[in-house]
Amino acid sequence: MQSRKQRKWLFKTSKLHERHKLLNAMLSEKLREKYKKNAVRVRKGDKVRIMRGDFSGHEGKVVEVDMRRCRIKVEGATITKSDGTEVLVPIHPSNVMIIEFGEVDDVRKKILER
Repeated sequence: MQSRKQRKWLFKTSKLHERHKLLNAMLSEKLREKYKKNAVRVRKGDKVRIMRGDFSGHEGKVVEVDMRRCRIKVEGATITKSDGTEVLVPIHPSNVMIIEFGEVDDVRKKILER
């Protein structure tokens, strides 16, 4: 498939229910052994460690998941704007590792047991 078509799908034509595939993050070794999975979709409330970028090594809870832009916001990963306000930095889910699950409900249990 042509790369321009892949980019078009990624940024223009993909629907929100298709974008959840892009929101996967790898699991920590402890969770990987427990659930026999390498990656799971990131959710609000999960505790993650940022692995790449300016905030690498930082751990915090996921505050927001932006499906449209395919980014997550982690508490504590902030920048200060010129007017003094602090803003959460959007981070791509492939750059984080899930350390703890926030809330394991029935839907997530089924996903992990698959």
